[in-house]
Amino acid sequence: MHIHFDFMALNWLAVVLATASAFVLGGLWYGPLFGKQWMAEYGFNEDELAKGHPGKIFGAAILLTFIAATVLALIIGHDTNLHYGALWGFVIGFGPVAMFMGVHYVFERRSLKLFFINTLYPALSLMIMGAIIGAMT
Repeated sequence: MHIHFDFMALNWLAVVLATASAFVLGGLWYGPLFGKQWMAEYGFNEDELAKGHPGKIFGAAILLTFIAATVLALIIGHDTNLHYGALWGFVIGFGPVAMFMGVHYVFERRSLKLFFINTLYPALSLMIMGAIIGAMT
């Protein structure tokens, strides 16, 4: 079996838009939707979080999300559609991503509430990212 990833065939606009969609969802998810619960589960407060360097934090988050979108686009391929892309994004996000995060949560003795907050975000993000990539290829 031969695996070949054609980076030149990727729709880079779709990858950038997919990256942006996950970033927007993350802002909503960890802001007004579940921000207070997320902070409480980790024992954070807004003053502590404000001490971080936003350029480094958001820069790293954008880079990592861009890499995820690129890999997702490579997995989905170029002969696809919105539904196929969304399905692959959800399967990857809820399957290996969420389950391996769950393994960490079991050993770290984290709450089920935190598990759902932190695993549903990538599952939904990857589903939306996959839909964008699929629709634009």
